[in-house]
Amino acid sequence: MKFYKNFCLAAALSLSFASAPLMASYTQTQHPIVLVHGVMGFDDIGGLVNYFHTIPWHLERSGATVKVANVSFVNSSQERGQQLANQLENWGAEKYHLFGHSQGAPTSRYAAHLSPERVASVTSINGVNKGSAVADLLRGQLNPESLPENLLDQIAVSLGQLMNFFTGQSHTQDGIAAMETLTTQGSLALNDETGWKGLNPNGCTGGAHQATVAGHTQHYFSWTGRGTLTNLLDPSDGPLAITGLVFAGEQNDGLVSVCSQKFGQVLANYNHSNHLDAVNHLFGIRSLWHNPVTPYRTHANRLKNLGL
Repeated sequence: MKFYKNFCLAAALSLSFASAPLMASYTQTQHPIVLVHGVMGFDDIGGLVNYFHTIPWHLERSGATVKVANVSFVNSSQERGQQLANQLENWGAEKYHLFGHSQGAPTSRYAAHLSPERVASVTSINGVNKGSAVADLLRGQLNPESLPENLLDQIAVSLGQLMNFFTGQSHTQDGIAAMETLTTQGSLALNDETGWKGLNPNGCTGGAHQATVAGHTQHYFSWTGRGTLTNLLDPSDGPLAITGLVFAGEQNDGLVSVCSQKFGQVLANYNHSNHLDAVNHLFGIRSLWHNPVTPYRTHANRLKNLGL
């Protein structure tokens, strides 16, 4: 009996040691992962507050190389995409995996359009790929060049300039361009420009899972969320529940419809995840039934297993 117990203990230890190298490389993709923030976003503020709360660390602890992009706080997806393409060039790696949240999704898609040789894959996370009813409502309520529009633009630009100061950047800021690029019309214009790659123009499904752009193969993925009130302790859930009413019963995450979020291979639609839960905010307060970090780690492992 004692021999049997010792044998079981030795076997368990052997399995543990054998699995350690596997777990240490679980997220070790061939190409670096770039996390791309959404509208009114940032990389980090003073190293204390991160847009992708704890997510870079959870990817890096199992072998991933992670970069966090910093593009305009408020601007068009085209302008932000150009900024991102410039960053990819400056970082110097052969290729990257772009993980874009919210407006970070069309930003990443546009960067992939501009620099196809630098992008191995694009992953949309609660992405605004076909516009947002919230942006449509806001655009419809603000008359062009009116006092309210100018006032909101000045506030957004001022916040963007303040974010430039905190993050050491000098990005151009344009609140009106940010609003218009996230409308249905603005998103369709970007999709026309980029050839609707990864998108289905005629239905509520993802599009092609990959495309060859200028001789370079790109892979397309997404995951979506359809929750709003996911944790009563999260102060952001109430506002998202209110903005979610704009969608008149259509599945949404508080700011973007599920249909708009779908891109390429749709990996999952999370019932208990809203727009901010998708980046593990506010500060990790989330549903008890969904861990927002898990999809990032699982997807990195997926890319690794694809040889990417």
